[in-house]
Amino acid sequence: MKSHPEAPPLRTPYPPKGEAVRRASPWLALIRRKKLRFLALFAGIVYFLYCAILSKPLFAHPLPQHTGPYAVGTVDIEAPVSPPRIIDPAVFKGTSDPAFELQTVLFSLYYPTTYVKGHQSHSQHAKRHTWIPPPVSLRAQGYARAAHISNWFTNTLFSVAIRALVGSITIPASVDAPLSDHASREAKFATSWDKAASELEVLASDTSGHPVIVFSHGTVSSRTDYSHYAGELAARGYIVVMLEHRDGSGPGSEIMRKGYPTTTRLLFDEKAVTTPKGEALSIEDFHKAQLNFREAEMEEAVRIMKMINNGQGDAVFEQNPRGEGRDLAFWAGRLNTDEMIVSGHSYGATGALQALRGGPSEKRPFKGGLILDPGKSSGPLNEDIRVPLLVVHSNTWSSHTSLFYGGRAHFDTVKDLVVKNNERGNPSWFMTSLGTSHPSITDAPLLEPFLLSFTTGASIDVYQGLRQYVHIAEDFLGFLGDGKKRGLLKEEAAFPQYDPGSGLGIWKPGQGDDEKAWEEKGEWWDWRSYWQIHVSAAGEKEI
Repeated sequence: MKSHPEAPPLRTPYPPKGEAVRRASPWLALIRRKKLRFLALFAGIVYFLYCAILSKPLFAHPLPQHTGPYAVGTVDIEAPVSPPRIIDPAVFKGTSDPAFELQTVLFSLYYPTTYVKGHQSHSQHAKRHTWIPPPVSLRAQGYARAAHISNWFTNTLFSVAIRALVGSITIPASVDAPLSDHASREAKFATSWDKAASELEVLASDTSGHPVIVFSHGTVSSRTDYSHYAGELAARGYIVVMLEHRDGSGPGSEIMRKGYPTTTRLLFDEKAVTTPKGEALSIEDFHKAQLNFREAEMEEAVRIMKMINNGQGDAVFEQNPRGEGRDLAFWAGRLNTDEMIVSGHSYGATGALQALRGGPSEKRPFKGGLILDPGKSSGPLNEDIRVPLLVVHSNTWSSHTSLFYGGRAHFDTVKDLVVKNNERGNPSWFMTSLGTSHPSITDAPLLEPFLLSFTTGASIDVYQGLRQYVHIAEDFLGFLGDGKKRGLLKEEAAFPQYDPGSGLGIWKPGQGDDEKAWEEKGEWWDWRSYWQIHVSAAGEKEI
């Protein structure tokens, strides 16, 4: 017996006779050892080069074209407030500079243009706004502050990430394009709840002018975050005033006034300010200051829109440090500035409700409110409302129970507000958009659909979700225009509370109805797969 195992015979250094000599290259050896890792790395390099060569953003999808019948234009307007006004006496710690001094108002206008939709001869070389307004570093610093990790390194890291992910994204709207007169005369748009999307319906008189919507954004947001939603409404004949708030809730914004140096306003909270006597502000007082500041910005935006409609568009252009609005002089008499609509999302929805306080007035001539996910921690919701109201909750906003002021569930507080407004004789609705999440109304899901669906719990297709928001807005805005209840507004409330057992997709086409009729009317007719109506002005006002 051998004392140790016999070693295997050594391989000959030469191949058998007749077999070619094959020398394994280092690359082939690497592929054999780490094939999947190499392929992933190689694909990443190719994708990076593809994006760099074609100036495409990493991972993010470009914003889609608008689906309405009109091409969309946009103009950035910053108008001075003369003299500047201090809305709240709070000051910044260390500097004693006023935290809530209103020096200018900044907003983006989205509107229908004379350009022929889909025809590139006029608009293919038109200027476009970038989705992240310059400087990118300002927005990055604001996001870092929101994450409570703001320093030189993280600010730089955020800047690099933003540039790589969305830095080259542009908004598909032509800057300074001429305003469409055709849309104001006929105010047509697709009402696909009632008929095929290719058909158009007249919803306003020849003399009404373009309806004007003033929109207020949410916390850690800006005027560009809702560009597609605003553009979809503009593509249907509306003019959307998309505000940029400087109340400390936005990530970062430049304040420009002709003849003055440019300053910046970054995100800040109640810990950054005190009273003039050096006393701390409570979170409640801080929110009151912010909401009052937002209301003042809305009033200034209304003032500027009335100036434009009254023939002072050239003066607005001359005072605009953004250098846009050359065509505003020709907007005179083409807007309906006597009866505007106010809208907002999240904190902006809370502000929009506040702007409805006391009913329509000269400074706030709002004949209706389109309220999206009103804030859960932004202060009590104003109930002194005297105009029609539509409140829309995203699915996650309704499904996640949270106690509100006074210890009531937020859902019940919102429902009670809408019911009371109905009882005062103001037709109002409250409903939940199934499968959506809080950011579904913003551009974020369109840019990063897989990431946002994974992190927010949204289950609806991102394009479908935003279309749902657009269609319900069409129904409500049409009602404000002619008083006719259409689409979902004709349906009675069937869900006193949100019902998770009747969520997205549970209702199937033709279930309890004429399936042939559903097929003829199209996908948007059978709304029960997408909505739960909690309060309606169509039948009983409360169930």
